[in-house]
Amino acid sequence: MIQLSLTRMAAVVIGGAALSLGLGAGVASAAPDLGPAINTTCSYPQLVAALEAQNPQVAAAFNRTPIVQRGLNEFLAAGPEQRAKTAQHVASAPQMQPYLPAIEQAFLTCNNF
Repeated sequence: MIQLSLTRMAAVVIGGAALSLGLGAGVASAAPDLGPAINTTCSYPQLVAALEAQNPQVAAAFNRTPIVQRGLNEFLAAGPEQRAKTAQHVASAPQMQPYLPAIEQAFLTCNNF
């Protein structure tokens, strides 16, 4: 599956960026709430603006990785069933753990941007 491969690659790329930024310390222990991401009505620019406003370090890593940017566009274009699968995969990727709080917050507040 192309989508799954892009998601895995994005997790590795952004995970590497997290380690290079020193964000790899500490792994989130609570399961993320995937509902806001799966059911979002936000646009790509709204999500990016929310991420940039709330966590500049994560936004900087995001802005340096075109494959992750493309993955977010594909995620937003997908239907709820595919979004659920992709969100679960990303949330379970160890490389994504440092980013989950920032991503969750962006999806929770993106309608304000």
